Amino acid sequence: MTYFPEGVLEHIFDFLSSNQDRNAVSLVCKLWFRVERWSRQRVFIGNCYAISPERLIVRFPRVRALSLKGKPHFADFNMIPHDWGASVYPWIEAMAKSYPWLEELRLKRMLVSDESLDLLSHSFPNFRALILVSCEGFTTDGLASIAANCRVLRELDLQENEVDDRKGQWLSCFPDSCTTLVSLNFACLKGEVNFGALERLVARCPNLRSLRLNRAVPLEILYRIVTVAPQLVDLGTGSFIHEPRSESYDKLTNAFSNCKSVKSLSGFWEVAPQCLPAVYPICSNLTSMNLSYAPAIQGAELIKLIRHSRKLQRLWVLDCIEDKGLSIVASTCKDLQELRVFPSDPFGGGVTEVTEEGLVAISKGCPKLHSLLYFCHQMTNSALITVAKNCPHFTRFRLCILDPKKPDHVTLQPLDEGFGAIVQSCKGLRRLSLSGLLTDQVFLYIGMYAEHLEMLSIAFAGDSDKGMLYVLNGCKKLRKLEIRDSPFGDVALLTDVGKYETMRSLWMSSCDVTLRGCKTLAEKMPRLNVEIINEMDLMEENLGDSQKVEKMYVYRTLVGPRSDAPEFVWKL
Repeated sequence: MTYFPEGVLEHIFDFLSSNQDRNAVSLVCKLWFRVERWSRQRVFIGNCYAISPERLIVRFPRVRALSLKGKPHFADFNMIPHDWGASVYPWIEAMAKSYPWLEELRLKRMLVSDESLDLLSHSFPNFRALILVSCEGFTTDGLASIAANCRVLRELDLQENEVDDRKGQWLSCFPDSCTTLVSLNFACLKGEVNFGALERLVARCPNLRSLRLNRAVPLEILYRIVTVAPQLVDLGTGSFIHEPRSESYDKLTNAFSNCKSVKSLSGFWEVAPQCLPAVYPICSNLTSMNLSYAPAIQGAELIKLIRHSRKLQRLWVLDCIEDKGLSIVASTCKDLQELRVFPSDPFGGGVTEVTEEGLVAISKGCPKLHSLLYFCHQMTNSALITVAKNCPHFTRFRLCILDPKKPDHVTLQPLDEGFGAIVQSCKGLRRLSLSGLLTDQVFLYIGMYAEHLEMLSIAFAGDSDKGMLYVLNGCKKLRKLEIRDSPFGDVALLTDVGKYETMRSLWMSSCDVTLRGCKTLAEKMPRLNVEIINEMDLMEENLGDSQKVEKMYVYRTLVGPRSDAPEFVWKL
């Protein structure tokens, strides 16, 4: 096919949606490399320090959409200092000179300043979509710049960000000519909202399909919004508190009765359970429901809500649902594909009532389930084996027992056989998180059977270096390995150092790795960045090589050590 004209090849390449496929075709020959280079419009970079903006621009000169990740995953658990790095400003500055046609920017765990957002808003006249996930460093002043200057903005999605909400007036900065919004999510903001500006914005955007509100938006404003935007498909409510049978409540019920297009429902930051019947009219069409921010929805009201939602494919809920509620989910939602059960009070020491019984019930009633995040009080090998038999289609399986070293509570044995059954039965498993009492045996199973595993998270598990070696030697497609509080040391780290060049990153914290082991790895593999995060007031020269390293982050890079590392990050 190398004799095809470049225009034909470019058209063919447009049908390749995954980065892996496009990377593969670029290796066929020089012609295909050149065509793929000039036709690539979407780029994903899993580590902002793996490559420089300048190198990206040289490699792909016509990028229109960029997805960029910054801090390691453990930043979500407050294990990475806020000033670790991952600033997006150098990227925006470089792209402003070379990518004036940039339309979309997706950022995750990045440091985003108001200056960055202001530069972004003035540099790309066709900019259409900004998605910020778990980012920090900006205020609503930066959002005001986006609103005022991005005249064809279609999507503004703010998820789990730390935002300084100074004035609450940023929504009024959208000009009257802004009619292009398709998606608006500001649920993570905590400040007040200009209700008039919000209503006017929603009313003049006829193509708005997704709207997620913050807790400051009351029920009476929600009624007005639903009335002027009956075309919404994805709705996140704000505060859902009102007196039942009041005029506003009756109006909202009638508005929902006329809103047949909603497929996804979330929010309920504050809720009066007696008001929930107002949403029953839209529940019959729901395929997605996120109640992970609604601890007030419990017991009978929660069960009623789920029983009205028989078409659910995706459910996020708190552990107050209990095993009984999960059994009802299993008997009601036969098409469920994704389930996440979060702890109601992860830091308060409360004990969840969700156990292995709820998970077994779900597996029996929902055979299509392929993605699970499950926080529970206890687990057994028998339950995990049953789940593996009933749901062999898992691609993501993440189980967290609140006591991370707890064994099978019936037999008091490690949970090796249960997780072994999961990796043996679920042939397409790509992401796995383990919890409970586990020995090296479970890692032997993972290395033998998890052929497609890409990400593995381990905590408080294993007996010796053999456990980590089983994984590194067996999981050929592994991209990210995260380990904490496990007895893996220098032998495991240094036995097969070439493996790390095929991976995106390795994280180890509170393990048995020493400063000597880290230095040896850095010497052997110059194309890896080996960083030690030392938040203690200690200098590297004051530590002996036998000193254990508290946090180590290793990642492959094409541009060498980063220049913006703070003092507590040691670059070896």
